[in-house]
Amino acid sequence: MKTLKHAFLLILLLMGLFITYSAWAHDRTDEGKLLPKLYPAPEFAGLENWINSSEIQSMHDLRGKVVLIDFWTFGCINCIHTLPHVQKWHQTYKDQGLVVLGIHAPEFNYERKLKNVMGAVNKYGLTFPIAIDNGFKLWRAYKNRFWPAMYLVDKDGIVRYMHFGEGQYKETEAAIAKLLKKKHPTS
Repeated sequence: MKTLKHAFLLILLLMGLFITYSAWAHDRTDEGKLLPKLYPAPEFAGLENWINSSEIQSMHDLRGKVVLIDFWTFGCINCIHTLPHVQKWHQTYKDQGLVVLGIHAPEFNYERKLKNVMGAVNKYGLTFPIAIDNGFKLWRAYKNRFWPAMYLVDKDGIVRYMHFGEGQYKETEAAIAKLLKKKHPTS
């Protein structure tokens, strides 16, 4: 009876150690595995009518910054649901080195009109820079196929994270924070 009791306690102890180790190992996951270097961010192509900003010339000009590229269109309900999160990240992290760029790529003809896009920008209180990609040039450069689509670019100009659709807001914000903390080699 005493041996059975000791065996049971030993099993409980081993289970507790396993659970503790699993949690510790999960928290120590290598950043490279969470945010692998995917590919160099494409240079800007075909963007016009910058809203909330003077025209940003190139991706290269943003080296040393973390850049969130957000492909969206105002007629997409899924895009509309993500906009408060994107706006919050812009407000929270802009002074820490995050540049949020909204890339408006229209799905329907009425979404191509600049005054309609500007109306949506005002309606949703968006203050980050937004460019119009009516010709889908940057969309194609990213080989994008979805609304909404987010691409997170590190300080060296490398795409490190992608998310399509709604959700994963905590994971996306964690990726932003991780890349902002990473030191730039030239700084």
